Amino acid sequence: MPELPEVETIRTQLADKLIGRTIVDVDVRLAKMWEGSRDQVLGSRITDVQRRAKIIVLRLDNGKNIVVHLKMTGQLVYGHGTAETISFSQGIPFAGMTLPGKTTHVIFSLDNNAKLFFNDMRQFGWVRVMSNEQLAMSNEKFGPEALGKEFTPEYLAKICANWGRPIKLLLMEQGKIAGIGNIYANEALWCAGISPMKRARELESRKVGELHKCVREVLEKGLKYGGSSAADEAFVNVEGKKGHMQEHFVVYQKQGQPCPRCGKTITVSRLGGRGTFFCPKCQK
Repeated sequence: MPELPEVETIRTQLADKLIGRTIVDVDVRLAKMWEGSRDQVLGSRITDVQRRAKIIVLRLDNGKNIVVHLKMTGQLVYGHGTAETISFSQGIPFAGMTLPGKTTHVIFSLDNNAKLFFNDMRQFGWVRVMSNEQLAMSNEKFGPEALGKEFTPEYLAKICANWGRPIKLLLMEQGKIAGIGNIYANEALWCAGISPMKRARELESRKVGELHKCVREVLEKGLKYGGSSAADEAFVNVEGKKGHMQEHFVVYQKQGQPCPRCGKTITVSRLGGRGTFFCPKCQK
């Protein structure tokens, strides 16, 4: 699932391309992927592109918002051209060399002859039209942004002290910290030398401080490299290009390889239903 670095990469690129553009048409090809009326967005101008946790928000000038959750395999790809199909030289994973493809479910047409394609192979993602009030209520369920000012070492210590389950599950709990998923939780815990299975409330204050620093470091690294296109290669940016963070993973999907810190073999187990990658020697 795209996490903070992947979604923020998309947000930044969309802001550059969409702000000031008017939506002239919406083609909903799969009804279950869309919630709301097309009439609520047709003719409206995009005034801002925001991110909350792992969600993209297109703010409109009529008080409505187009809210997109990519879930596991969602993609937002921008193309420009007057033809019915737009070609991409590198091809779009699971969609093909041209869009719309077999995994394209919603198409936004803009006033500059450009299109924004929402693709999703597994069809877990969604696009919803929300009012400002609905959006504000939806945003209340998320905790502080992992790269925001409210996510401080003191805040992390507070939520750790009240969490009796494994620390990795706390890092991925969006109601506590917004934006971290499986990839960056694994990487941050290795960076801090903490076992994913260690109970959060058992962490020493020094380790909490190290983890806070590592969370920010790995997320900023993910942003630097344009997000990660991991083994499934589903993630692409708005231009249909892969990220490069996967080339810099330390433990994620590195099972069987030596730990770069101590040389012990990296192992994988299941925790909370997710693949958990760690070094059994230097992560305590």
